[in-house]
Amino acid sequence: MNRSLSNSVQSAWVAFAALAGVVEAQAADSYHAINPTLANQTIVLTGHDLTVDQVIAIARYGAKAKYGPGVVERAADLRALKLEADAEGIAVYGVNRGGGSMREVHGHPSPPPALVDAGMLPEIADEELVRATMLIGANTIGYNSGAPDAVQLLLDLLNTRITPVAYGRGTMGEADFPAISNSIQATFAGQGDCYYNGVRMPAAEALRRAHLRPVAGEFGGAGGAENAYGDALAALLVADGRRALEWADLTFAMDALGMNSSVTPMASIVQAERPFAWVNWDASRILDMLKGSYLFDADPKRILQDPQSMRSSYIRQGSAWQAWSALQEAVLVQINSADLNPLVILGASPSDSWELSTPQFMKYYVKGGTLSHGLHGYVLSTANWDPYPLANQVEAFNNALANMDAVVAQRMERFSVRTPNAFFTGILPADVLTPEQLHASPALPYPYVVFMDLWAEIQSQSRSIPPEGTAADAGVADTGAYTRLKGAHAREVVDLTMQLLAYDFLNATYWMDVRRVQDPRRTFGVAPTAAWAAFRKVVPWQQSPETRPQIPFSVIAYTFLAANPASMFYPAGPAYPAAGKP
Repeated sequence: MNRSLSNSVQSAWVAFAALAGVVEAQAADSYHAINPTLANQTIVLTGHDLTVDQVIAIARYGAKAKYGPGVVERAADLRALKLEADAEGIAVYGVNRGGGSMREVHGHPSPPPALVDAGMLPEIADEELVRATMLIGANTIGYNSGAPDAVQLLLDLLNTRITPVAYGRGTMGEADFPAISNSIQATFAGQGDCYYNGVRMPAAEALRRAHLRPVAGEFGGAGGAENAYGDALAALLVADGRRALEWADLTFAMDALGMNSSVTPMASIVQAERPFAWVNWDASRILDMLKGSYLFDADPKRILQDPQSMRSSYIRQGSAWQAWSALQEAVLVQINSADLNPLVILGASPSDSWELSTPQFMKYYVKGGTLSHGLHGYVLSTANWDPYPLANQVEAFNNALANMDAVVAQRMERFSVRTPNAFFTGILPADVLTPEQLHASPALPYPYVVFMDLWAEIQSQSRSIPPEGTAADAGVADTGAYTRLKGAHAREVVDLTMQLLAYDFLNATYWMDVRRVQDPRRTFGVAPTAAWAAFRKVVPWQQSPETRPQIPFSVIAYTFLAANPASMFYPAGPAYPAAGKP
């Protein structure tokens, strides 16, 4: 190599190192560490009954996890059966056959270096997301195979808050290895970087501080789940989506109070004529929130019919709840079952079903021997890694949420504080407020500019990912569920929905004050009154210019909704329809 070329290469490496340093610094600055408020709680993982609330407790709030009886032993037995299958000359994908397009190549494939193909930028900034991925892998480890020390290390990393630096891109949703699993596997081996209690450092150093020994894991770095990253996105989506829907219901009830709306569309006798379970449920839920309010009193000035956006809000919200329920059901199946290839079926025998005794299946029957301690079973290639049952529900919920948001945006436009439509409201704020009250109330000067911008972004993020098949890896990996994209888009729409609801909430609270001034005898119902009163402690109804906050009211409202679940103000109500039980 000539000197000038050598200098060029050296300069390139210096530049690359500098860039890597900048990327690392930026990643550290934007990292969202968890707040381990539940660190004293311990949840038992059995592989069969993990709930979304438990995922949140561990991933977001630092609760500890431990394996239930027999889980570690089962993973060891599955590993032993794989080894026995190899000894009996049975073809086993990933053991004595190569991976992907190398699946017909004989031999014992060596695992690639842990950091090779470890995903692509950006680094995942949310500790909870990587922790949820690791947790789902740990919960399903009883369907996989692994040595006891490797199986235990996965929980040890969670319980000591060693969180691998992982990358957000590198998966088509058909097993998430490149995007995140390889990063977890690197931490297992003491390679690469991680966060230890929220502080970035080399993985080897974090393991040393936590008094843990590195282990070369004999299973995918995420543990027992091939799609744990997409599963984690979906589980967090279920939790945060529920909070958004709960606020959508309560905010709509407050809108109705602020607009002096008609409640006849939600009457039980109306709902009985069209029995969509979740729509009927949401109507009864909104009516229950409004029970005891002035909307059930006669008012000659109340119009016969509100705009369609107000009348149909409970229908859009009930439909979004229905999609949420289907998503939750899919998540619970996914995080408590096997999505592996190959799959080891311990104890299965040729006599268990007709197909198992055929020559094709007998090729994969492990008779049992010394390595498996006499255990027998099958090691079968599967398609369980395909997450379409979950991916479809993620996208369906995203779409349903966006359709709900379309109604939220429209009803805000009808009842804008800046340019209210007296045809619907019956009054203008200036009809009942003094000039001093108008000036001192927390109205939004140009809400339509911002909420329509939000709505445009929701439209963009809620568009379906085009169905795709790509003949990757010599045509072996030729499908793509794109769960990462679908999950990331849906989580973004949930957050945008909360921002949109913040504007709606501001609108509702403003009009509730106007209605109270119009008639001080008016009542608003227990839950809306509680939410309204709590917000008024943060943003008083009357403020002088000197006491007004120096940040937008909308930001305060968004922070209020994020920090205070609607369930604080409406903790109980009609039970979910049967299919929506957690």
